Amino acid sequence: MGQGAEPRRGHAHDGELGTAVARAQEGDETAFAVAYRIVQPGLLGYLRGIVGDDAEDVASDAWLEIARDLGRFKGDGAGFRGWSATIARHRALDHLRRQRVRPRATATEQDVLDLPGPHSTHEQALESISTEYALELVRGLPRDQAEAVLLRVVVGLDGPAAARVLGKRPGAVRTAAYRGLKRLAVQLGTEDGVTDDAPRTLGESK
Repeated sequence: MGQGAEPRRGHAHDGELGTAVARAQEGDETAFAVAYRIVQPGLLGYLRGIVGDDAEDVASDAWLEIARDLGRFKGDGAGFRGWSATIARHRALDHLRRQRVRPRATATEQDVLDLPGPHSTHEQALESISTEYALELVRGLPRDQAEAVLLRVVVGLDGPAAARVLGKRPGAVRTAAYRGLKRLAVQLGTEDGVTDDAPRTLGESK
Protein backbone atom coordinates (compact mmCIF):
# COMPACT_ATOMS: atom_id res chain seq x y z
CA MET A 1 0.00 0.00 0.00
CA GLY A 2 1.37 3.41 -0.92
CA GLN A 3 1.97 6.12 1.60
CA GLY A 4 -1.08 8.03 0.43
CA ALA A 5 -3.48 5.18 1.09
CA GLU A 6 -5.45 5.15 4.29
CA PRO A 7 -4.68 2.47 6.86
CA ARG A 8 -7.26 -0.29 6.75
CA ARG A 9 -9.14 -1.05 9.90
CA GLY A 10 -7.36 -3.70 11.90
CA HIS A 11 -4.26 -3.82 9.71
CA ALA A 12 -2.18 -2.53 12.58
CA HIS A 13 -3.04 -5.80 14.32
CA ASP A 14 -2.28 -8.14 11.41
CA GLY A 15 1.17 -9.01 12.77
CA GLU A 16 -0.35 -9.90 16.13
CA LEU A 17 -3.13 -11.75 14.33
CA GLY A 18 -0.71 -13.81 12.26
CA THR A 19 1.19 -14.84 15.39
CA ALA A 20 -2.03 -15.72 17.20
CA VAL A 21 -3.29 -17.83 14.30
CA ALA A 22 0.00 -19.74 14.08
CA ARG A 23 -0.14 -20.51 17.80
CA ALA A 24 -3.81 -21.44 17.59
CA GLN A 25 -2.96 -23.92 14.85
CA GLU A 26 -0.65 -25.56 17.37
CA GLY A 27 -3.53 -25.94 19.82
CA ASP A 28 -3.20 -22.73 21.85
CA GLU A 29 -6.78 -21.88 22.84
CA THR A 30 -5.79 -18.52 24.29
CA ALA A 31 -4.21 -17.56 20.97
CA PHE A 32 -7.43 -18.52 19.16
CA ALA A 33 -9.30 -16.19 21.52
CA VAL A 34 -6.89 -13.39 20.56
CA ALA A 35 -7.52 -14.02 16.86
CA TYR A 36 -11.26 -13.99 17.50
CA ARG A 37 -11.03 -10.69 19.38
CA ILE A 38 -9.14 -9.05 16.51
CA VAL A 39 -11.29 -10.35 13.66
CA GLN A 40 -14.80 -10.57 15.12
CA PRO A 41 -15.77 -6.85 15.19
CA GLY A 42 -15.17 -6.34 11.47
CA LEU A 43 -16.63 -9.73 10.58
CA LEU A 44 -19.77 -9.02 12.57
CA GLY A 45 -20.13 -5.60 10.98
CA TYR A 46 -19.86 -7.13 7.52
CA LEU A 47 -22.44 -9.80 8.34
CA ARG A 48 -24.84 -7.18 9.67
CA GLY A 49 -24.60 -5.57 6.26
CA ILE A 50 -25.78 -8.82 4.66
CA VAL A 51 -28.13 -10.58 7.09
CA GLY A 52 -29.08 -7.78 9.47
CA ASP A 53 -30.24 -8.91 12.91
CA ASP A 54 -29.19 -12.52 12.28
CA ALA A 55 -25.51 -11.54 12.11
CA GLU A 56 -24.63 -12.92 15.56
CA ASP A 57 -26.03 -16.37 14.72
CA VAL A 58 -24.31 -16.47 11.33
CA ALA A 59 -21.04 -15.32 12.90
CA SER A 60 -21.28 -18.16 15.43
CA ASP A 61 -21.72 -20.68 12.61
CA ALA A 62 -18.80 -19.14 10.75
CA TRP A 63 -16.49 -19.35 13.78
CA LEU A 64 -17.39 -23.01 14.30
CA GLU A 65 -16.27 -23.66 10.73
CA ILE A 66 -13.16 -21.49 11.15
CA ALA A 67 -12.17 -23.43 14.27
CA ARG A 68 -12.85 -26.77 12.58
CA ASP A 69 -10.80 -25.96 9.47
CA LEU A 70 -8.07 -23.87 11.10
CA GLY A 71 -5.44 -26.54 10.54
CA ARG A 72 -5.91 -26.23 6.79
CA PHE A 73 -5.38 -22.47 6.71
CA LYS A 74 -2.07 -21.27 5.26
CA GLY A 75 -1.16 -17.60 5.36
CA ASP A 76 -0.51 -14.53 7.48
CA GLY A 77 -2.77 -12.27 9.52
CA ALA A 78 -4.16 -10.42 6.51
CA GLY A 79 -4.75 -13.75 4.80
CA PHE A 80 -6.65 -15.05 7.82
CA ARG A 81 -8.85 -11.96 7.78
CA GLY A 82 -9.78 -12.66 4.16
CA TRP A 83 -10.21 -16.40 4.72
CA SER A 84 -12.53 -15.85 7.66
CA ALA A 85 -14.54 -13.27 5.68
CA THR A 86 -14.97 -15.80 2.87
CA ILE A 87 -16.30 -18.41 5.29
CA ALA A 88 -18.61 -15.86 6.90
CA ARG A 89 -19.96 -14.79 3.52
CA HIS A 90 -20.71 -18.39 2.54
CA ARG A 91 -22.56 -18.94 5.81
CA ALA A 92 -24.47 -15.70 5.28
CA LEU A 93 -25.53 -16.67 1.77
CA ASP A 94 -26.56 -20.13 3.00
CA HIS A 95 -28.62 -18.45 5.72
CA LEU A 96 -30.33 -16.20 3.18
CA ARG A 97 -31.04 -19.10 0.86
CA ARG A 98 -32.69 -20.96 3.71
CA GLN A 99 -34.82 -17.95 4.47
CA ARG A 100 -35.39 -17.18 0.80
CA VAL A 101 -34.51 -13.60 1.47
CA ARG A 102 -32.51 -11.60 -1.00
CA PRO A 103 -29.34 -10.11 0.53
CA ARG A 104 -29.67 -6.44 1.20
CA ALA A 105 -27.34 -3.75 2.43
CA THR A 106 -27.86 -2.61 5.98
CA ALA A 107 -25.53 -1.07 8.51
CA THR A 108 -25.21 -0.37 12.17
CA GLU A 109 -23.82 2.57 14.08
CA GLN A 110 -20.46 0.92 14.62
CA ASP A 111 -20.19 -0.28 11.03
CA VAL A 112 -20.55 3.21 9.62
CA LEU A 113 -18.97 5.37 12.27
CA ASP A 114 -16.03 3.19 13.38
CA LEU A 115 -13.91 3.79 10.29
CA PRO A 116 -10.22 4.44 9.58
CA GLY A 117 -8.69 7.81 10.34
CA PRO A 118 -9.38 11.02 8.41
CA HIS A 119 -7.39 10.22 5.30
CA SER A 120 -10.31 10.14 2.88
CA THR A 121 -13.06 12.63 2.14
CA HIS A 122 -15.51 9.73 1.82
CA GLU A 123 -14.74 8.42 5.27
CA GLN A 124 -14.72 11.88 6.83
CA ALA A 125 -18.20 12.31 5.40
CA LEU A 126 -19.37 9.01 6.81
CA GLU A 127 -17.95 9.77 10.23
CA SER A 128 -19.78 13.08 10.36
CA ILE A 129 -23.32 11.86 9.79
CA SER A 130 -25.95 10.65 12.20
CA THR A 131 -26.61 6.94 12.63
CA GLU A 132 -30.14 7.05 11.26
CA TYR A 133 -29.08 8.94 8.15
CA ALA A 134 -26.09 6.63 7.69
CA LEU A 135 -28.38 3.61 7.80
CA GLU A 136 -30.58 5.04 5.07
CA LEU A 137 -27.62 5.94 2.87
CA VAL A 138 -25.92 2.56 3.09
CA ARG A 139 -29.20 0.72 2.57
CA GLY A 140 -29.62 2.73 -0.61
CA LEU A 141 -26.39 1.47 -2.18
CA PRO A 142 -26.51 -1.29 -4.80
CA ARG A 143 -25.52 -4.57 -3.18
CA ASP A 144 -22.19 -4.90 -5.00
CA GLN A 145 -21.17 -1.44 -3.84
CA ALA A 146 -22.40 -2.02 -0.29
CA GLU A 147 -20.48 -5.31 0.02
CA ALA A 148 -17.33 -3.78 -1.43
CA VAL A 149 -17.51 -0.85 0.99
CA LEU A 150 -18.17 -3.16 3.95
CA LEU A 151 -15.27 -5.46 3.09
CA ARG A 152 -12.84 -2.61 2.44
CA VAL A 153 -13.82 -0.25 5.28
CA VAL A 154 -15.43 -2.44 7.96
CA VAL A 155 -13.53 -5.72 7.60
CA GLY A 156 -10.35 -3.92 6.51
CA LEU A 157 -9.43 -6.02 3.46
CA ASP A 158 -7.29 -4.72 0.64
CA GLY A 159 -8.51 -4.83 -2.96
CA PRO A 160 -7.23 -8.28 -3.95
CA ALA A 161 -8.46 -9.86 -0.69
CA ALA A 162 -11.92 -8.33 -1.03
CA ALA A 163 -12.02 -9.55 -4.63
CA ARG A 164 -11.23 -13.11 -3.52
CA VAL A 165 -14.02 -13.02 -0.95
CA LEU A 166 -16.53 -11.82 -3.55
CA GLY A 167 -15.22 -14.02 -6.36
CA LYS A 168 -14.66 -10.97 -8.59
CA ARG A 169 -11.75 -9.25 -10.26
CA PRO A 170 -9.91 -6.73 -8.04
CA GLY A 171 -10.66 -3.95 -10.52
CA ALA A 172 -14.39 -4.62 -10.27
CA VAL A 173 -14.30 -4.51 -6.47
CA ARG A 174 -12.16 -1.36 -6.53
CA THR A 175 -14.66 0.31 -8.84
CA ALA A 176 -17.66 -0.80 -6.76
CA ALA A 177 -16.08 0.47 -3.54
CA TYR A 178 -15.14 3.78 -5.14
CA ARG A 179 -18.58 4.26 -6.66
CA GLY A 180 -20.29 3.36 -3.39
CA LEU A 181 -18.23 5.81 -1.35
CA LYS A 182 -18.50 8.50 -4.00
CA ARG A 183 -22.26 8.03 -4.06
CA LEU A 184 -22.38 8.52 -0.30
CA ALA A 185 -20.13 11.58 -0.58
CA VAL A 186 -22.37 13.07 -3.29
CA GLN A 187 -25.45 12.53 -1.14
CA LEU A 188 -23.66 14.23 1.73
CA GLY A 189 -22.64 17.17 -0.42
CA THR A 190 -18.92 16.46 -0.16
CA GLU A 191 -18.40 15.40 -3.78
CA ASP A 192 -16.00 18.28 -4.42
CA GLY A 193 -13.50 16.44 -2.27
CA VAL A 194 -13.57 13.30 -4.43
CA THR A 195 -10.37 13.45 -6.44
CA ASP A 196 -8.55 11.31 -8.92
CA ASP A 197 -6.58 9.88 -6.00
CA ALA A 198 -9.64 8.13 -4.63
CA PRO A 199 -9.56 5.07 -6.95
CA ARG A 200 -5.92 4.44 -6.03
CA THR A 201 -6.70 4.82 -2.35
CA LEU A 202 -9.52 2.31 -2.68
CA GLY A 203 -7.73 0.02 -5.09
CA GLU A 204 -5.40 -2.88 -4.77
CA SER A 205 -2.65 -2.37 -2.23
CA LYS A 206 -0.35 -4.80 -3.94
